Amino acid sequence: MSGRVRLTLGAWAATLMAACALLPLVKPATWIVQAAFLLALQSGVGVAARRVPLARPLTVAAQAVVTVALLTFVFAREQALAGLVPGPQAIDRFALLLQQGGDDIARYAIPAPLESDGIRLMLIGGVLIIGLLVDTLAVTFRSAAPAGLPLLALYSVAAGLSDGGMDWLWFLVAAAGYLLLLLAEGRDRLSQWGRVFGGAPRTGGGEPSGAVAPIRTGRRIGVVALGIALVVPLGLPAMNGGLLDSMGAGAGGGPGGGGTISAVNPLVSLRDSLNADEDQQVLSVRTKMEDVSDLYLRIVSLDDFDGTTWKPSRRSITAVPDGTFPDPVGLSPDVKRTEIDTTISAADWYAQDWLPMPYPPSGVRINGNWRYEPQGMTLVGDHGQNTRGLTYQVKSLDVRPTAEQLASAGPPPADIARDFTELPDSLPSVVGRTARKVTAGAADPYDQAVKLQDFFAVTGGFEYDTQVQVGSGSQAIARFLKDKQGFCVHFSFAMAAMARSLGIPARVAVGFAPGSPQADGSVSVGLRDAHAWPELYFEGVGWTRFEPTPNRGSIPSYTLPDNPDSSAPDQARPSQSASTAPSAAPSASETCTPEQKKLDGGCASESPQAALPTDDDGPKWYAFLVWALAGLAVPALPLAPMLWRLRTRTARLGAHGRSEADAAPHMLAVWQELTDTAWDYGITPDESLTPRKAAARIVRLGDLDATAAASVHRVANAVEQVLYAPHPRPVAGLAEDVRRATAGLGAAAGRAARLRALLAPRSTVRVVWSASAWWTRVRERTQALRPTWRKASGQQG
Repeated sequence: MSGRVRLTLGAWAATLMAACALLPLVKPATWIVQAAFLLALQSGVGVAARRVPLARPLTVAAQAVVTVALLTFVFAREQALAGLVPGPQAIDRFALLLQQGGDDIARYAIPAPLESDGIRLMLIGGVLIIGLLVDTLAVTFRSAAPAGLPLLALYSVAAGLSDGGMDWLWFLVAAAGYLLLLLAEGRDRLSQWGRVFGGAPRTGGGEPSGAVAPIRTGRRIGVVALGIALVVPLGLPAMNGGLLDSMGAGAGGGPGGGGTISAVNPLVSLRDSLNADEDQQVLSVRTKMEDVSDLYLRIVSLDDFDGTTWKPSRRSITAVPDGTFPDPVGLSPDVKRTEIDTTISAADWYAQDWLPMPYPPSGVRINGNWRYEPQGMTLVGDHGQNTRGLTYQVKSLDVRPTAEQLASAGPPPADIARDFTELPDSLPSVVGRTARKVTAGAADPYDQAVKLQDFFAVTGGFEYDTQVQVGSGSQAIARFLKDKQGFCVHFSFAMAAMARSLGIPARVAVGFAPGSPQADGSVSVGLRDAHAWPELYFEGVGWTRFEPTPNRGSIPSYTLPDNPDSSAPDQARPSQSASTAPSAAPSASETCTPEQKKLDGGCASESPQAALPTDDDGPKWYAFLVWALAGLAVPALPLAPMLWRLRTRTARLGAHGRSEADAAPHMLAVWQELTDTAWDYGITPDESLTPRKAAARIVRLGDLDATAAASVHRVANAVEQVLYAPHPRPVAGLAEDVRRATAGLGAAAGRAARLRALLAPRSTVRVVWSASAWWTRVRERTQALRPTWRKASGQQG
């Protein structure tokens, strides 16, 4: 088997082994077989192109064309010419699949179902792209070391999306593939170097200890490096989350037919929505509710709090109930309620997986594939279903409890108290202390809840600001309580956590605050109406909305005193973005043109988000130091060969002693520098030649001019004195001769050869040889000491 083919197989295996890290993300894992086959075809094209041979850019282009044709045949052959040549329809098909894949990633729990063609395209296409990069670097351009970067990227994506349970195993598999690639390249290079570079170490009898010493050393170095890579991260600051961490961990639709929802947040960016340049209309609502200031449209409830973020718990989903929904948990017949009919129309660009509805819903009429989550009484799209362009009808209960009913509420059921008052140990103690201080003197849980709401909305001195940075991680709430600036996410998260610390069941709801009434009787809900608010549980009433965010939404009537003083807020408090005067036209956006809206997938949705960043209150000083050193080391690694050569050249050509004893080492060092420089430019050393013949070979192969050639011969003559003269005399100007020869080699070489000689000098392989020689000496010394140890052990016995 030729070295090129062996190296190609190494690149194919390394890519496939790194791709194994993606296996836990999708079920079943049969996609890896298809990816392996397509990757083999892609690699085979590279082998054929290099055998022709084609120029390197043409080889890469041929592989890229075949890769596109393969993906077209697998995913868009019905829209392609002859099933292989992609046209406009095939490109549209790819765009649709990529969009579908992105939606499914944000919707499905891990492992996601493989029946999603979008996810399958992302997996197989990603593996083929990484495979092309690895093959190009390692085989076409014969530089296997940088090929580790795309392999690392592939592994990092998988590690960032997985739950972290078996990341170490997939890291071992990916690292083993990379070491296999390096070993294949090492064998290929050594086979070209021949016996001259087989290594200097020999046995006592003069026989070589093995021509593959650098290979053995490479294995050992690889194992040591792998061990370091596994151990060192344990001492570095933890990296919470992964590539989707900024979106938080939340919920998504299951694969249909039942199942659960969990793992991935369907919400994109509440903060971006609130800061949108234009208040683009999301929903148009028509309702029979008399007071639309209470018309909150709820998307999802977040009830799992881990100390850094709120997210939906893993819940079972079922078919949407026919007719009337079950009564909400905890609602007593004694509480006044009115059934309200509401018709909601979603914008043709608003693709939300969760269905915005008034809470609690009692019935829904909607087309499409939707599933029902009973605990939160929410609907979630199934198999790519979303709200884009949909019009649906919702029957909901307008629940009007009195303050007396809330104050007289009994203790919650044991399961609700257990699930919805849980707090993590990482929550700062200041949260509970502040909650107890604010609610001091409260007569009951309802009174505590009202005091908490008033603390944030009225008396606590908090300011509403969507631009504020209040911190992150487990200390985020503590910083918010200190700085007293934030937006609805911070207010709702803080109040819910403080309520739980008092033993009141609490969760966070996310959706839209009341929108703007329009002249035609509808209500326009825009991006800036995106909102989050806390819901607290009271037995007999159920989950009850509170509004702690200043200048947003409306204060619930059941939390207002009978005789409000001047400091109390108005009962109907419109959102900042709402206009009290009717508008003749719905809100429009200059950022999304009608032409863009007509395109499938145009104008990305700006749905609310309910997740704070999950870093842990910022790294400590030593973490900054470690990361600073790591930041310096990362760019230094690719430059390590160049830096080593510069240092070696300086040492060899630098100052030296002037005595005869110093002449020989200096002239030998200068000669080695000259031969290594020629090696860097592609002229491999030949130790079987005399210095004079080696110099003539460098002059001939390097195409040196007369000045550079004379310098090379002067250095060779000086070395011959060292080798043959009884008393070699110092020769002045050898360092300058080497510099002139180096300049001549650079002038005769092309730009690519000069860059390679500078950035990736071939002579750095001497580092491996030195390590091999050092290890051989250590092993021989250890073996020589063994009889002594055994003898000493026998004497002691």
